[in-house]
Amino acid sequence: MIDNHQKNIATFIHLSTFSRFFIPFGNFIGPVILWITNKEKSEFIDAHGKQAINFQISILLYAIILGALTIPFFIFGLLGHMDFWNFGNFDNFHIGFHKASPLLFIAGGIGFLAIIGFILELIFIVIASLKARDGELYKYPLTINFLK
Repeated sequence: MIDNHQKNIATFIHLSTFSRFFIPFGNFIGPVILWITNKEKSEFIDAHGKQAINFQISILLYAIILGALTIPFFIFGLLGHMDFWNFGNFDNFHIGFHKASPLLFIAGGIGFLAIIGFILELIFIVIASLKARDGELYKYPLTINFLK
């Protein structure tokens, strides 16, 4: 039987990921500390801790992939009209978006996907914490199970 203490710890494991807004890497530090100190007490806490940590690692991996895709498109799209061989023309150098490269729009689209992903991440964390509060198990969508 799952008691209120176990439900509260599992809920705080999920909610501790919001500490990243105050502490660098708080989204990893908070859940890991709560999970390690309480995983032996309950399988319920162990399952929620693993899910929260796996989700945060997956989100980090997805953000790195999106960043690696976005940065080259943005740089080449922004600097696509510069003539690197003629260094004497910097007096009339300007960046205009009236002739923006399609690569710049691709980078903007990927950035928009990142914003949507961030909003979905917040929603999934709230849903997971509510499920933990109610004593239910929750599996985050699109999560790679690093900890099994």
